[in-house]
Amino acid sequence: MSDHRLENRRLWDEWSDEFQSYWNATTADGDLPPAPSPFDTDRPGGMAPDPLDSVAGTDYVELGCGGGQGSVGTARAGADTVVGVDFSGEQLRHARRLRDFYGVDARFVQGDVTDLPLPDGAFDLASSEAAFQMVPDLDRALAEARRVLRDGGVFVLSLPHPLYEALDAETRTLAGSYLDAGPREVTVDDGYESTLVLFDRTVAQVYNALRDAGFEVNRMLEHVNDPVAEGDPSESDRPDVLWEIPRSVRFRAVAR
Repeated sequence: MSDHRLENRRLWDEWSDEFQSYWNATTADGDLPPAPSPFDTDRPGGMAPDPLDSVAGTDYVELGCGGGQGSVGTARAGADTVVGVDFSGEQLRHARRLRDFYGVDARFVQGDVTDLPLPDGAFDLASSEAAFQMVPDLDRALAEARRVLRDGGVFVLSLPHPLYEALDAETRTLAGSYLDAGPREVTVDDGYESTLVLFDRTVAQVYNALRDAGFEVNRMLEHVNDPVAEGDPSESDRPDVLWEIPRSVRFRAVAR
């Protein structure tokens, strides 16, 4: 594993408890934490237009699963086999706890998305949410995603939008270059020893890398909020400019 990946894994092991607390912050007492599937019909890039009739009975893998929300959500939607892969043991601890909360069947495996501990052609569906921007070797990660999917398998890849990442919202100017892929280091909290190392590829770079890895991109969405929902900027404390540019970009690709 590269030095950048080791640094990111250390950071996530440190940050995991705080991050998952933030994710679950709006959960009411007695309610289960959120566990959305990337293939829910109301998710951007999910099932409209339909890439398949249903996730029921399919085999699914979440790449960079973090706290396992996508894995658990897809298991709840009826997937037959569900596997989540992440390099952080602490994130996987949260994922297993979420699985047990919901009482679904899902397996969580520690591993790197550039060297998946999974067999060839084992899955019909794959997704990754805000993880591949932490991977130094995007081509290798996408090649691994293609390797574990069967022909015709669907891959939903979501990343922070590089324009959003380069923006200084207060001054409404670019603080960085949209064309600079990084690496870029981010201090998450002064209390953590590790930093987050990111790679801000352009939309075109990700699109072309997917095609080079053997995917046909049949849908791409750029959106302000995730999931896409109606919002009123006047009721938000976010700077106005953040309602004028996409926050993330999502690709839906088919393995060919």
